[in-house]
Amino acid sequence: MATITEATVIVTSPGRNFVTLKVTTSDGVTGLGDATLNGRELAVASYLEDHLVPLLIGRDPARIEDMWQYLYKGAYWRRGPVTMTAIAAVDTALWDIKGKVAGMPVYDLLGGKARDGAMVYGHASGGDIPELLDDVAHFQEMGYRAIRAQAAVPGSPGTYGIRHGTVATVYEPATGALPEEQPWSTEAYLDFAPRYLEAVRERFGFDFHLLHDVHHRLSPTEAGRLGRSLEDLRLFWMEDPTPAELQDSFRQIRLSTTTPIAVGEVFNSIWDCQQLITERLIDYIRASVVHAGGITHLRRIFNLAELYQVRTGSHGATDLSPVSMAAAVHLDVTVPNFGIQEYMAHDPLTHEVFRPTYELRDGALHPSEAPGLGIELDEEAAARFPYDPKYLPVSRRTDGSVHDW
Repeated sequence: MATITEATVIVTSPGRNFVTLKVTTSDGVTGLGDATLNGRELAVASYLEDHLVPLLIGRDPARIEDMWQYLYKGAYWRRGPVTMTAIAAVDTALWDIKGKVAGMPVYDLLGGKARDGAMVYGHASGGDIPELLDDVAHFQEMGYRAIRAQAAVPGSPGTYGIRHGTVATVYEPATGALPEEQPWSTEAYLDFAPRYLEAVRERFGFDFHLLHDVHHRLSPTEAGRLGRSLEDLRLFWMEDPTPAELQDSFRQIRLSTTTPIAVGEVFNSIWDCQQLITERLIDYIRASVVHAGGITHLRRIFNLAELYQVRTGSHGATDLSPVSMAAAVHLDVTVPNFGIQEYMAHDPLTHEVFRPTYELRDGALHPSEAPGLGIELDEEAAARFPYDPKYLPVSRRTDGSVHDW
């Protein structure tokens, strides 16, 4: 029986900060797991190095479910983004190892393909409406069948979610000891967002899926009003309309509008979305492999969602490494209730460190046919990019208070 002989935590910053767990067995097989938690990367690295790695040595890498239960229940203090991201890294690395040992891609271990590829959506944005429309046209030219549209709110040029630079240069977090603080006006946003989304439909029609992200910035009442105003535009979804700590609040949104609702990129367990799913208060669950406990636990969430006709729409921004994206695509092509996969192209520097073999074709991602996840990490290249503190922005209302929803 093979055992785990080594587990190494690799922190690197090729444009973005990434934490990767590399697990090695006595047979010389290695597996990779993403452990990146944007803005709190070193907390997860420490959790792994100081607490989980010592628990792995000598254990059977094939017992993935047992390992997941052991790490989740054995600590007594359960859940939370740091804990679940660390567990996800171990879980994903073990699936990678299992695939390599079996000589099969991970999707085959999960039951085989239910579809040929996973439809993705791109991220069109602009400092104003004309810039946004030009960017939507660019994504259509690249073959995307689904496009998220965001434009800078007048008076808030730093509006989060607006890309600066090329398609591959997306949402770069602020570098330094402190996060950037950005002004925010809910009133201005509610006035402007319907106008620019309507402009997208007027120019490009309805032959593609149109998505929009609210970034948790509205109250349930405001979100219901926004969703109602967008119904004629037939959005694929309205994402993160309000924070989900109070799951019951989504009932008010659901009763106010027929615009589909997506939420979950900040969730880290099935308990964060149990009510949302079982009462069908959402249409898409956006939990990700890396932040929701790995392939093992995310599949559990997706299985629950299938029972209630809720589809998947996993988070896939560039603050997740290509290891996460590879794992997500393997899972996406196997689940019957797949909806869509978020996708952002990583910076070219990132691909000096991570070498994925999934492919983007015709607006869909296709998993690698290689055994395991189909991704390699160049540790020498990783060493060239030391950790560089980066943080997502903090929003402040026009009166100076921190935005509270």
